[in-house]
Amino acid sequence: MREVIATENAPAAVGAYSQGIKANGFVFVSGQLGLVPETKQFAGGTVAAQTEQALKNMAAILREAGTDMAHVVKVTVLLADIGSFAEMNTVYATF
Repeated sequence: MREVIATENAPAAVGAYSQGIKANGFVFVSGQLGLVPETKQFAGGTVAAQTEQALKNMAAILREAGTDMAHVVKVTVLLADIGSFAEMNTVYATF
């Protein structure tokens, strides 16, 4: 049994995927970018600002699924430039 998770507090899924799927006690969140849900624009021009927004989007989807960031087991982060890792990781550590 699986349940599609959707919230207005994160950008709508684009294409053929869902914001999240809840299945067998797990929640899978996919494809979160640093987009502000209300404007559909990137949050600022820095990796830090976009990382913070992407993680806020992920947290909103998890809340909708009845869980939170404290229960996250695995995260995959894709960066256009590995040189941005430290900037991203500084924000990531606060979540």
